[in-house]
Amino acid sequence: MNLFDVYPLYNVTPVSAKGSQVIDDKVQEYLDFYGGHAVISIGHSHPHYVRRIKEQLDKIAFYSNAVQNPLQGELAEKLVQLSNCTDYNLFLCNSGAEANENALKLASFYTNKSRVIAFNNGFHGRTSAAVAATDNTAINAPINKQQKVTFLAFNDIEAFTIEIEKDDVCAVILEAVQGVGGLDEPTTEFYQKIEALCKKHNVVLIADEVQSGYGRTGEFFAYQHHNIKPDIVTIAKGMGNGFPVGGVLIQEKIKASYGMLGTTFGGNHLACVACLAVLEVIEQEDLIRNAAKMNSYFLQKAATIPQIKKVKGRGLMLGLQFDFEVGELRKKLIYNQFVFTGGAKDKTLLRILPALNITTALIDVFFDALQAELKEL
Repeated sequence: MNLFDVYPLYNVTPVSAKGSQVIDDKVQEYLDFYGGHAVISIGHSHPHYVRRIKEQLDKIAFYSNAVQNPLQGELAEKLVQLSNCTDYNLFLCNSGAEANENALKLASFYTNKSRVIAFNNGFHGRTSAAVAATDNTAINAPINKQQKVTFLAFNDIEAFTIEIEKDDVCAVILEAVQGVGGLDEPTTEFYQKIEALCKKHNVVLIADEVQSGYGRTGEFFAYQHHNIKPDIVTIAKGMGNGFPVGGVLIQEKIKASYGMLGTTFGGNHLACVACLAVLEVIEQEDLIRNAAKMNSYFLQKAATIPQIKKVKGRGLMLGLQFDFEVGELRKKLIYNQFVFTGGAKDKTLLRILPALNITTALIDVFFDALQAELKEL
């Protein structure tokens, strides 16, 4: 049987990894400044993370949500402690798409409405409602296009007001820093105005923090830069440092009922321990502060390279803007300099998503590699 061929793959086969280093089957070492789409938050094979998972494997790896699992409660409490999201409840699932799917479903239950307002270049996943709210027609099948979604531009409050006043909207979903779309952000003024309009019209405001959450932008959640409070927050990626996990933080005003949501694997014992280990390392190593500190150093280095036209993003969720498409540059960085980076919907943007515990020395290595390839272009 062949694999269903949906991924254009680089000719690299990782077999081990530690920290920000990935090693392939030819024993070549790579600097990982992409983290598998912002998944590796505390570095590959962090010793505390490995130890916690190994210890749990010796106890119990999985049972479904038909029985008590105190680890879920421990995770919820630790999440409150670090994020300061004090009046939310937690639903655990398996991915960012599943988190957003459940968030949109909850919004529709809560309002008894069905239209969604999303934003140009937003990405929220590949499942039914989540992909419908994603601004990419190429990955929306006819079955997805049955969903009622209106796409708007960031910061156009007039257009937003017109749409929300039609009184058929269940949810507004947005990324405070867009990932795949290219690191665009709403202004604080716009985010605060849409929060107020959502409250006025009883519309659920969903903060998609799947990529930007867990300290990546220098706050625990990216929306916290804007002094707003969403009704629902979705999380995944850096949450498990590679273990498949997702979650939905739900304001207490949205009431649960048995069977309303459900998952077989979500919140299993191994997943909870992986998530707890990540939060413990973030706390113990002060990684949110480090993300902000490394951002300052990164910006200083970027400012010395004239080919970089703009640096987008916050913390360690960054994009380098050039005046040419970066696909070839990414290949050269991988095959000549042995550095992993990311692309975006904006083909002129090189995405940078390293682990939150990177150092100035590793940033120096990255910029040395980048400059070496820019000289050859």
